[in-house]
Amino acid sequence: MTEPTDTGRFELITMGRIGVDIYPLQTGVSLAEVETFGKFLGGSATNVAVAAARQGRRTAVISRTGADPFGTYIHNALREFGVDDRWVTPVAQYPTPVTFCEIFPPDDFPLYFYRRPKAPDLVIRPEELDQDAIRAAQVFWITGTGLCEEPSRSATLAALEARGKSGTTVFDLDWRPMFWGGQGGASGDGGETGPQAMANARPYYEAALAHATVAVGNVDEAEVATGLRDPKACAQALLDMGVELAVIKQGPKGVLAVHRDGRTAEVPPIPVEVVNGLGAGDSFGGALVHGLLSGWELEPMMRYANAAGAIVAARLACSSAMPTATEVEAFLAER
Repeated sequence: MTEPTDTGRFELITMGRIGVDIYPLQTGVSLAEVETFGKFLGGSATNVAVAAARQGRRTAVISRTGADPFGTYIHNALREFGVDDRWVTPVAQYPTPVTFCEIFPPDDFPLYFYRRPKAPDLVIRPEELDQDAIRAAQVFWITGTGLCEEPSRSATLAALEARGKSGTTVFDLDWRPMFWGGQGGASGDGGETGPQAMANARPYYEAALAHATVAVGNVDEAEVATGLRDPKACAQALLDMGVELAVIKQGPKGVLAVHRDGRTAEVPPIPVEVVNGLGAGDSFGGALVHGLLSGWELEPMMRYANAAGAIVAARLACSSAMPTATEVEAFLAER
């Protein structure tokens, strides 16, 4: 593993979910019928770190695994991807989480999380944080899932408070209602406890947004934070809550980016034959970090991030499917 050039100084540190993705090697069939699976490094915050590392950035993850063979696998995989694992530590009493999915292209990819009785990545404690490293990172990335349970919630908010608004701090709105006692998606038709889950989450989303400089998420995720569903209204509400840049992913309508200084960009999606859409958002996130670190203007940054997401959507895996900068540039050049 390549160490950063100056001790503790990373271009990106992510904090949040980590685990093992057990994905079927057959598509279009239910888990009951799948015969073979592949094993991949997983977890949204982890995948973003991998995606940025594939773009040539120095990255690290703050998370925790079980003290088990899957935990060993995670450390090995992180090192292979060039992601620093010094802040990924074991929790003896809980197993490393695994996630299964079903693959029904182009737009149905049910996820099955095995994170009970408690996921180790929710046992990150405030006193264990390397606050100097968090402050020093050029980009610090947190997720909504990290706010769903203690002690991870307090650790996430403590990290944000310690960082202040130094550098770029990204809040990935990352809405997983089942982690908040909910079902289905955001708005009222998402399940009987969907609205209550949103109500449970919103105060913590608001607290995190007060420290963030960038918010990124789809419309459902933005609704959790703002109570709104119109993309432009969501973006303005996120700016009003303290961020400098709001990025709203709109699926087939593309992506909207609005900056506090008045700049906006609305970029259409790039059509691809979707194989597995689950890693596209994390690939988008890693490419977004690359663009932020590069100082790009909004429109080229959104086009690049869209392309990185599209590449992964056309592949089976998540972490191992993350593209390099050369791949993204070649993909864009063909369009």
